[in-house]
Amino acid sequence: MSNQSRIIEVILVGFPSLSPTFFPLVSTALFLVYIMSLFANGTVISLIVLKEQLQKPMYVVIGILSASDLLFDTITLPKIIARYWFGAATMSFVGCLFQVFWVHQLGTMDAFIIMLMAIDRYVAIHRPLRYSSIISNKRLGNACIIFVFLTSLAPLYAALSDSTISYCGRVRINSCFCTNIVVHALSCDDISFQKYLSFALALFLLLTPLAFIIFSYIIILAMIHSSGNGQKAFYTCTTHILVIAVYYIPRLFAYTADLMPVKPNADINVLLLCLYTFMPHVANPIIYCLRTKEIKQTLRSILEKYLTTRVN
Repeated sequence: MSNQSRIIEVILVGFPSLSPTFFPLVSTALFLVYIMSLFANGTVISLIVLKEQLQKPMYVVIGILSASDLLFDTITLPKIIARYWFGAATMSFVGCLFQVFWVHQLGTMDAFIIMLMAIDRYVAIHRPLRYSSIISNKRLGNACIIFVFLTSLAPLYAALSDSTISYCGRVRINSCFCTNIVVHALSCDDISFQKYLSFALALFLLLTPLAFIIFSYIIILAMIHSSGNGQKAFYTCTTHILVIAVYYIPRLFAYTADLMPVKPNADINVLLLCLYTFMPHVANPIIYCLRTKEIKQTLRSILEKYLTTRVN
């Protein structure tokens, strides 16, 4: 085949070696993950939108991260659930490229939102008296708009580049959703340059926010240590450090494993992808609700009011 125009549909395989016996179990597990993500992230977003006391810069950033994670899961999980639940494995090639764009855009956006969290904590601890003048909802909104634009450039290039590659009829996507890497695996061209460029861009977009995050927290922890009275500040920071760890550690492991001469088999790769992609989306809002005082108190007051109403 000379070009991609002959590819109308791709087959979303998921786990390549999975026996059909386990299809219901896998689809149920993925469905439960999606429901938990909807409930957990939806709860955080609703609390921040409806409760005026939570409409502060730190919580607005948390709400944006929850919205990003929820959108990511909605774009990816229903299709792979349908593949295992109903046997609906086919996907249009345009739909696959749509996933390529949003998967990489939202994944990158998360890294920059987490960087905003670190900057917020840095200003709150390093410049507490000037915090309200430096960090505002308007400035955060403008920063997010800029980040949306910047984080769309590389994914847009990836989707457009993938649309011009020759594919030779190979249409099996060995993953739970379409990514640049799995689409490249379908090509019959020598696309070494595209692969290296995509890998370099991915590392740059992943590590640049991480560098700012590490720098911010080195200063924050040094200030807490020197002050000798920063238990409250440290407690607040640990919430964000947990979110950072949940997001970055599995991804850095995956990138490192990809460079190893001996790579995990295809099923292990898909499992790792699902774990480091979807589990943080469920874990993050739980971390906020359990470790962020105002969110925890707001949620508790709502539950107590609801239970009191039911009893009466």
